[in-house]
Amino acid sequence: MSRKLTTRDLMDVEALLHKDKIPDSPFELLGDSLSNWIKRLLASLNCTDEPVIKGQVEEGAFIRGQVYIAEGAKVESTAMVIGPSYIGPGSEVRHGAYIRGSVYVGADCVVGHATEAKGSCFFDGAKAGHFAYVGDSLLGRNVNLGAGTKLANLKLTKDQVAYKDPFDGMIVKSGLRKFGALIADDASTGCNAVLSPGAVLMPGTSVFPCVHFHGTLEKGIARKSR
Repeated sequence: MSRKLTTRDLMDVEALLHKDKIPDSPFELLGDSLSNWIKRLLASLNCTDEPVIKGQVEEGAFIRGQVYIAEGAKVESTAMVIGPSYIGPGSEVRHGAYIRGSVYVGADCVVGHATEAKGSCFFDGAKAGHFAYVGDSLLGRNVNLGAGTKLANLKLTKDQVAYKDPFDGMIVKSGLRKFGALIADDASTGCNAVLSPGAVLMPGTSVFPCVHFHGTLEKGIARKSR
């Protein structure tokens, strides 16, 4: 029997802001499990029904529901953040960004202009700076999404999303109807790249600009669509 993909396969958990709270399986950070995980984190910070704002929120930003804005975080004018969501120290939610709920943003991250995120985690240093869509996905440490990157999270057939195991090549059912991408530490995408549901990028890998990628990238660079 092959071993299951773990969170530690994707990222250096010990380097994360909330390392003691990170589950062993990355799939416990997607779907309803993610929402519950964020709510427990927020409750531990005495954030329940109303926003708790320790950082800077500019006039004209919209903060709604169970949202924690940590000290040193910044939410710019016209951005919208809906709970349950956590925005970590040193992170920026820039002008026109839309955080639709069930989003964890760790330390020193960027959710940029016209970027939409839902049901996703940005771990420390992850950046989606411009015109990105991040749906039901995990972004590891220091991930960078080039402008216009789209992490698609729903198949056209609307059935369960599967992924290719990076260790034995087997196709594994995720149990999720909505599942975007698992992007490991230091991985990146070029401008206007599109990742199909169930994509996995292992640490340090890259997808070239304008490439449509499907499957698992174990190493190196995806230079053409597949």
